Order: sequence, then C-alpha cells, then structure tokens
Amino acid sequence: MIRRRTAAALLVSPLLLTGCGGGAGAAGRRTAARRPAPAPTPATSASRAPRGIPGLGPERSAAIPARCEQAVVVTGRGKDSPLCTVVLHQRTDTGWQAGPAWPAHNALRGWSAHHLIGDLRSPLGVYTLSDAGGLLPDPGSRLPYHRSGGFHSPGTGFEGEPLEGSFDYVIAIDYNRRPGTSPLDWTRPLGPERGGGVWLHVDHGGPTHGCVSVAKAHMKDLLRTLDPGRHPVVVMGYADWLAH
Repeated sequence: MIRRRTAAALLVSPLLLTGCGGGAGAAGRRTAARRPAPAPTPATSASRAPRGIPGLGPERSAAIPARCEQAVVVTGRGKDSPLCTVVLHQRTDTGWQAGPAWPAHNALRGWSAHHLIGDLRSPLGVYTLSDAGGLLPDPGSRLPYHRSGGFHSPGTGFEGEPLEGSFDYVIAIDYNRRPGTSPLDWTRPLGPERGGGVWLHVDHGGPTHGCVSVAKAHMKDLLRTLDPGRHPVVVMGYADWLAH
C-alpha cells in the first residue's frame, strides 16, 4: 500500500466548510487503511454484475464508474426537503445487493445541481469516497482515517439541537476536494465559492448545511465496510432526479 503524507497543518475556515457547524483546522494522526475481515457479500468483477440499482435511472446509473462495487445511495424526499434515506449497495455474483435503509438528513433547503457556499443545499451527483476521519479513534475504517481535534463541532443546529459529536466519525464526499487528503484539507479545485467540506457524518437530529448525516452506529458500519479496493461512491439526490 502506498503511504500518504499528512500535512503538518490543515487550514479550515468554519465559514467555508459546509459541514454542520464548520470545524477548526488542526494537525492530527493519519492511519493507513485497515483490512478487517471482508464483508459477508462476495465480491465480483464489475463486468459480471448488472449495473442497475433500484431507483436509479439510466443517466445516474451510467455515471457510476464501471469498476465501482460499493455505492451509497442517498435518496431525498424532494428537491427542497432535508429528509432522506441512505442505503449501501454492494455488487455480488448475482448483482447489486441492498443493505438496510437508514433514515438520514441532508441540507436544510434540499438539493442543488450547482452547489454554492451558503446555499444550504446538498450537491446532486455521483462522487467517489476516498478518505475518512473524526474526533474519535479509528473504529476499524478501511478508508484512510485521520483523527484530529479539528473535527470538534460546537454550537446548535437549525432546530436548536446540539451539534456536539456530529464529527465523531466522517467520510469525505469527493465534491470540490482533493482525494487522498484528510477531510479537513482546504484544497478546493472548483474554487471556494463552490463550497466544500461535504461529508457523511453522525446525525445530530436536524438538517445540515450541505452534508448527509446518519446515526453513529451506521457511520461505524460504513467505515468498517467501505473498501478502497472496491472503489466506493455516493450517489446523492432527491428521488425524481435519481430516477433519470
């Protein structure tokens, strides 16, 4: 495995990080991806399994890379809704197999095809999942895991709920970021006006600024299951958009 270098310091502005409550830059420990026992679903080559996933139309299905064998599908209730459902799909010898459906939150104002900083919408699209991290110790992540005090999440959410613990575990969504770096890395290839810091993270009981949040137990499941060797992606959007 190729070792990645950790920057001595990572600069993150809470005004430009779209995760709930933002975050402070901090240096931390980055651990190599671990390889616990494989998930119970047998892997297969991309060419042997059908590409179709329930709820995804031909355009969205075609956007999933052919080598991808794990797809986290985030299905929003509507274009302007902050409520969604998350399901992990994995390729097997007989095709895509769906895991359980988990209730989740997305951004306060729903979804956007052209996400901008401060619009309070989650970006529509298909994005790779390359890096993880959090405030807590590595729970057995297969993705490279970066632990840092920079994942502290103070304050309250849109419904007055405490945000503390929201960034205990995070998986960076590769929207406007440089894969292969900590989720706290500030690089924004599309420019800062297009937002960044869009993560899968621990649910705090209310809408997010742009991220997708699920229960802590489900975040741990994702961290222990998503395997960089299976080229995981997230497919995220409201149901009508996903169906195209």
